[in-house]
Amino acid sequence: MRAMVQTGFGGPEVVTAQDVPVPTIGADEVLIRVAACAVNRMDLLQRQGPALLPGFALPHVPGMDIAGTVAEVGSAVSDLTVGSRVVVDPVLGCDECTYCVAGDFGYCGDVRVTGGNRPGGYAEYVAVKAVQTHPVPDEVELTTAAALPSSWSTAYHALFPVGRLAAGETILIQAAASAVSIAAVQLAMEAGAQVVAVAGSQAKLDAVRALGVEHCVPLDADPVAYVRELTGGRGAQIVLDHVGPATWPLSLSALGVRGRLVFMGQTSGNEVTFGLTGAYHRELSLLGSGAYTPEDFHRALTAFWYGKLSAPIAAVLPLEGLSEAFDVLTDRTTVGKVLVTP
Repeated sequence: MRAMVQTGFGGPEVVTAQDVPVPTIGADEVLIRVAACAVNRMDLLQRQGPALLPGFALPHVPGMDIAGTVAEVGSAVSDLTVGSRVVVDPVLGCDECTYCVAGDFGYCGDVRVTGGNRPGGYAEYVAVKAVQTHPVPDEVELTTAAALPSSWSTAYHALFPVGRLAAGETILIQAAASAVSIAAVQLAMEAGAQVVAVAGSQAKLDAVRALGVEHCVPLDADPVAYVRELTGGRGAQIVLDHVGPATWPLSLSALGVRGRLVFMGQTSGNEVTFGLTGAYHRELSLLGSGAYTPEDFHRALTAFWYGKLSAPIAAVLPLEGLSEAFDVLTDRTTVGKVLVTP
């Protein structure tokens, strides 16, 4: 089969199309014919090096967000058949440690991530544990399903288990046209929250507005004043921020008394400073949001399947166009996920 294989660290030249054997499967595994695989920042960072996940080894086939059809089932698999349409949760734990028993696979010391430290979906076929698969409804395109795993599960985890978002609350979402924020604004609206979307360009605000968001504010147009006016001076109950230093002061200022800042990324840098007085006097909560759980994955997909929500796709490129796909991923003018198809 054809696969994109990483053989070193560096630029696009370290990932090339190669002919490799079709994976063999174990008794509890399935072989999936890949229909589409989304491109993630993790893939780019691990291509550049150093490796971010324990157990990563070269050569490596990247690609975490996979949807396709089952081509072969292991002898112990009874709930899937050849032809089943599935999407893959890339994260799998050991099932034995304290974290795994609690469902926190992402914190397992032996965490296995399809496409992260195990062979992934930038290939014609991929082998995964049957428990990692989730059925895709017939009315949902497999390309759409491939756009969901990382961004929608991450957004769900940040909003609900971590942020405890409730109906009627006002939430400000930074970089609202990113893939994870597009998921967050829709999940928040479905939950009955009032969403204020902030983005850096009119084109991105238009894309978010097309999702049904009424309150869309340019980053340079004083979103804090907008939120204060919208809430009668109280401020937002929650802010979602995966940008970091560039938006941190705004995010803190937009919060009202006992507001929660949920932070989950650092695309503009890794260190922030802020005044303690303003934080403790308003009794703010600063909540880091990390690895999602299998339950988050299931609930995020269920919300998408039955909420008639949208997962915009910025580009669909052939497998050998992976380098171009990375370029589209890093182009901050695009909206939605970038996919590759075998």
